[in-house]
Amino acid sequence: MFRAWKSPASGILRMTCMTRPGRVAVMAALVVALLGITFQFAVFASHSWGGYHWARTANPFALKLGDNVSSIWDPHLNIASSDWSSGDPSVPDVLNTVVVAGQANPRNCRPTSGRVEVCNGTYGSNGWLGIAQVWVSGSHITQGVVKLNDTYFNTPAYNTPVWRQFVTCQEIGHTFGLAHQDEVFNNPNLGSCMDYTSDPTTNQHPNLHDFQELAIIYGHVDSTTTLKSSPGASNADLDHPSAWGQLMKSSRGGRMQIFERDLGNGERVVTFVIWA
Repeated sequence: MFRAWKSPASGILRMTCMTRPGRVAVMAALVVALLGITFQFAVFASHSWGGYHWARTANPFALKLGDNVSSIWDPHLNIASSDWSSGDPSVPDVLNTVVVAGQANPRNCRPTSGRVEVCNGTYGSNGWLGIAQVWVSGSHITQGVVKLNDTYFNTPAYNTPVWRQFVTCQEIGHTFGLAHQDEVFNNPNLGSCMDYTSDPTTNQHPNLHDFQELAIIYGHVDSTTTLKSSPGASNADLDHPSAWGQLMKSSRGGRMQIFERDLGNGERVVTFVIWA
């Protein structure tokens, strides 16, 4: 028979004599504590952002990616679309993307409601290599854009298929509501384009955990949809960092950051940035 007590000097949990019911109670408490730790780790393993998602009334749903990119970017857009639509046989299929004719001027890449416009252009020496922006109302994404900055992709450091594919895949992934799997550049690559890295050679495509996270984010259906296309509502010039609002998250070294700008009435813009 034992009883649990904590030494005032050391804080170490010790056992003294206790009845059998007491032992059972202590063991049950330990099991609950361990389960709590396991659950906590499961929650922290998530890489969604803010619970934001496209509203839709059925799964899988089709999300249009507007092609406003030049011919050098077309293969990377098509690969990323195919990758995100392929899913994994062990995970429920919730999302399919389809590349369609773009409806934006690449120079400013204005959004179209109900879809994602993907653009490239020489957006200037503003510091960013690529950005993804989603407009949200409540918890629902209503429109999105991806911008790929040729000012930096035309330089030797980034003018490679590896960097182009990595950034395209990651920025499109952000428009689904995904954040990053890992935020330390020097950690070993996870084999996911949603992984922070200084060498994206092996981080070209989504991996199993990305599809598992999408299944969690979209593991329900809504009573309405935000996938209907119409001219997008954008009441702000969002190309410059000064317009992105509050910095919400930054990687070590600040190479990748997430901003949110409150537009009022429950609406906001989330900007995901890869700095050059």
